[in-house]
Amino acid sequence: MAAQTSIRRKLRARRKVRIAAGERPRLSVFRSSKHIYAQIIDDKNGTTLAAASSAVVKAGNKTDTAAAVGKALAEAASAKGVKQVVFDRGQYKYHGRVKALADAAREGGLDF
Repeated sequence: MAAQTSIRRKLRARRKVRIAAGERPRLSVFRSSKHIYAQIIDDKNGTTLAAASSAVVKAGNKTDTAAAVGKALAEAASAKGVKQVVFDRGQYKYHGRVKALADAAREGGLDF
């Protein structure tokens, strides 16, 4: 039952992202039990513009590490000239590590 709920949540979030995206790239988040990964994807061309993960960036607990990943991703995106994105939280609730990553990315200069 929980698997079906997460799949429905993921599809619902992805549908809303597609509607909102337009020409903007997508900031996609993947969260595992140990790490968090984020990448900015240009769906039109099918390329990854910038990426960051907690496998490379470490900072204290998991929430602090997620914030560091968001900041690193924002820096990498600004180096590529990306300012506006659409946030794709996937199947994860906007809470905890996902929220920390998003807030840090916003503070780093990304607009979503």
